[in-house]
Amino acid sequence: MEQPLAGKHILVIDDEAVFRSVLAGYLTSLGASVQEAINGLDALSTLEHYQPDLMICDLSMPTMGGIEFLERLRLKDNDTPILIISATSQMADIAKVLRLGVQDVLLKPIRDYARLREAVMSCLYPDMFTSQLNEMDQLMQDMDSLNQSPEAVTKLLAQLQPPVQQTLARCRINYRQLTAAEQPGLVLDIAALSETELAFYCLDVTQGVNNSGTLAALLLRTLFNGVLQEHLADQQHRLPYLPTLLKQVNQLLRQASLDGRFPLLVGYYHQQLKQLILISAGLNATLNVNEQQIALNSGVPLGTLEGAYLNQLNYQCEAWQCQIWGGGGRLRLMLTTE
Repeated sequence: MEQPLAGKHILVIDDEAVFRSVLAGYLTSLGASVQEAINGLDALSTLEHYQPDLMICDLSMPTMGGIEFLERLRLKDNDTPILIISATSQMADIAKVLRLGVQDVLLKPIRDYARLREAVMSCLYPDMFTSQLNEMDQLMQDMDSLNQSPEAVTKLLAQLQPPVQQTLARCRINYRQLTAAEQPGLVLDIAALSETELAFYCLDVTQGVNNSGTLAALLLRTLFNGVLQEHLADQQHRLPYLPTLLKQVNQLLRQASLDGRFPLLVGYYHQQLKQLILISAGLNATLNVNEQQIALNSGVPLGTLEGAYLNQLNYQCEAWQCQIWGGGGRLRLMLTTE
């Protein structure tokens, strides 16, 4: 009888020699051909002459960790399936790697090898094992647990916030949020799309029914980057048209059967073209740029209508500040180019 992983090539990336050896041995016993790397930098070097069907990667490693490795990999348009096996308990790290397109995340120590085998098979044969509906069902199950613990919801949303200062796509970004710690309201997310492009959104989670605002934040954190990348591909390298993107996000929220209103602001910035694009669906916002203050039309929150989103604001600038506010609080986002 043919072994289940016969003919499959797998790259295992982990700095723990014992765990790496045990994992490689287990995969080999299932018929896989396995290569090993001790960190992300070593893995990038290996990938120059080795094309695996699957990569299994840790997050915390010296020289180059898993998150930086994933970011570099995606910039190279490498879409090899990736399974994360890590000891991290930080939801922010897990959410970030999911947004970067990994197929699954398992936590160390691995005790259930049947679950590991299922995860590996799911990565290699996604049509047989997974579907968007299954992922949605899993998120709904997670939401049921969160509903039992408001404190867990508050902690989760805090972990999802990005660093207050960071450099992405050759831009320096920082923000200041005026929201009580015990009253989570505005959830911000910022991600690099390429070496010169970044996108961000701000979601008010306070108007969802029964914590559905929290689930909306989780959905956006996981799916937004992929949805925007697909939209940019459809635009054939033209600048994005954000009203179309909002309609797609609204459809995702409807498919998840989330009740309530979901005020959302979405932005895109191209560092090379110095082009800023903003659109609001239910959040108040003003843009300060070139000694001018421009008020955005707040529009209609997601979750209320089939689609009634106003035209986006386009502005060319090297630096800007955006003030955003709504029922969930107030936030100031600032960007300057390097």
